[in-house]
Amino acid sequence: MADPARARRLAKRIGTIVASAIDHEIKDPRLAYVTVTDTRVTNDLHDATVYYTVRGVDLDSPPDREAAAAGLEKAKGVLRSKVGAGTGVRFTPTLTFVEDTVPDAARHMEELLAKARAADDEVARAAAAAQPAGDADPYREPRDGDDADVDDASDETAAGGADEDAHARRPR
Repeated sequence: MADPARARRLAKRIGTIVASAIDHEIKDPRLAYVTVTDTRVTNDLHDATVYYTVRGVDLDSPPDREAAAAGLEKAKGVLRSKVGAGTGVRFTPTLTFVEDTVPDAARHMEELLAKARAADDEVARAAAAAQPAGDADPYREPRDGDDADVDDASDETAAGGADEDAHARRPR
């Protein structure tokens, strides 16, 4: 069992070697728009998984993912020999290529967030024009003349008359 830190360093080195080889040494036109995004190596250093994305030629055309996968599968032997020469490990890891779905998931999340923002803006516009169903302030204080009972009770407590009656009714 190898050290996990060593596996991470080897994965980073393999990713660099594969990306450089795809860009500069392999002349397959199907790999022209392939980008290596991440590389993972098992702890025993025998298997490496290379994650990649494929860009489209331009914004209007979708990327040709099947052709890129076929090109990587065809170049797998050459890439493995480049990795073996560039890493200097006793056993050259087998390479597995997996298309990275993180950019598509991120794009989908951005679209969902944009829809949520639009819905929030619509609710905010509707709330700005809304009127309360009842009184504008249901917890308002009564005004002079609104409630005579409240005014009389406050006058008695202020004069001290209600305080004596309360003392007389208190059980002993």
